[in-house]
Amino acid sequence: MSMTMTQKILASHAGLEEVKAGQLIEADLDLVMANDITGPMALPIFSQMADTVFDKDKVVLVPDHFTPNKDIKSAENSKAIRDFSFNQCLTNHMEQGKCGVEHAILPEKGLVVAGMAVIGADSHTCTYGALGAFSTGVGTTDIARGMATGKAWFKVPSAIQFHLTGKLNPYVSGKDVILYIIHKIGVDGALYKSMEFTGEGVKELSMDDRFTICNMAIEAGAKNGIFPVDEQTIVYMKEHSVKPYEIYEADKDAEYEQTIEINLSEIRPMVAFPHLPGNGHTIDEIEKEEPIYIDQVVIGSCTNGRMSDLRKAAAILKGKKVANRVRAMVVPATQKIFMQCIKEGLLEIFVEAGCAVNTPSCGPCMGGHMGVMAKGEKCVSTTNRNFVGRMGDTQSLIYLASPETAAASAIAGYIANPEKFGG
Repeated sequence: MSMTMTQKILASHAGLEEVKAGQLIEADLDLVMANDITGPMALPIFSQMADTVFDKDKVVLVPDHFTPNKDIKSAENSKAIRDFSFNQCLTNHMEQGKCGVEHAILPEKGLVVAGMAVIGADSHTCTYGALGAFSTGVGTTDIARGMATGKAWFKVPSAIQFHLTGKLNPYVSGKDVILYIIHKIGVDGALYKSMEFTGEGVKELSMDDRFTICNMAIEAGAKNGIFPVDEQTIVYMKEHSVKPYEIYEADKDAEYEQTIEINLSEIRPMVAFPHLPGNGHTIDEIEKEEPIYIDQVVIGSCTNGRMSDLRKAAAILKGKKVANRVRAMVVPATQKIFMQCIKEGLLEIFVEAGCAVNTPSCGPCMGGHMGVMAKGEKCVSTTNRNFVGRMGDTQSLIYLASPETAAASAIAGYIANPEKFGG
């Protein structure tokens, strides 16, 4: 039987020669991850199942959502996973100031490589598909069982093939690609399916572009997103990890529910209007209408807080000022990225432009702390969701965009075309 990349990885981890879409399997796990929101909820369930984790090298708890701790409850949550990590002697202990946002820090530390099966108690765990791994978000009970047994049940997903051709134009990046795709297929267009990216266009995407695209696969309802392993992937893994990796390639006659052709050269800077990531508009459409004035810009998150993202934003902000009516926040995704920004002079650019630069955190993305908006305020954000009340008051509005579009908008004071502010 012919299989997709995802199906081959799941078959291998289930100890089966083949699997097919819709089949229920139990698979061995290579990594189980939770954070300071989901982890504390899983611990009481775990304690009913086991005394020790199945493998201290394969369980990771990352404090990132409400860190630095904003109140007593968030401090208690961080303490709970910190104590568990020490008591269980977890190999990869994470702590504020020494790590970063979960979906950036795990690849950076080389904890995920090609061919792995990964679950995380966070929906954007699908990020790691950029490395040719199967990774997906699950619920609290599944995480507890995963920590205890190293296994999880899955229904094997069917797949949609996204055949990429062409090359991205200047001021267009992975964020524009995934916003374009979600607008094209809808927020349920890949419901419980694998989004598999193929074609000559893949090599035109940086690893950061691929991380961004896979990160938001869940916003189309997908079970996971995944890219083939190529030279870029191997270079990245060799730079960040000593783990052995395994390359799985889809069979040439693998069965896909459909194939969608995506010409990268035709994609324009995209903005997703409230209140869905699929509510996409090109910058050209936006420019034809009255300006959409904004109050806030957020550049960062597990979607767009990586080094290339911040370089692109800094290139536009260099020598310019954030508009008087706008507050802008920059949040590097990891401490290593934060330090690199210092070395390259990016932090100076951001601060001189009038941005607030914050320690790595998920805070602004989900309205946990930092960047919380008041009634009627509008924000251009490089994060992944623009649901009602996501970043504050239920009557605040979030517009999702790339780092370049966000930086240009911060300068203009309204949603702006990055081509006109190019660095």
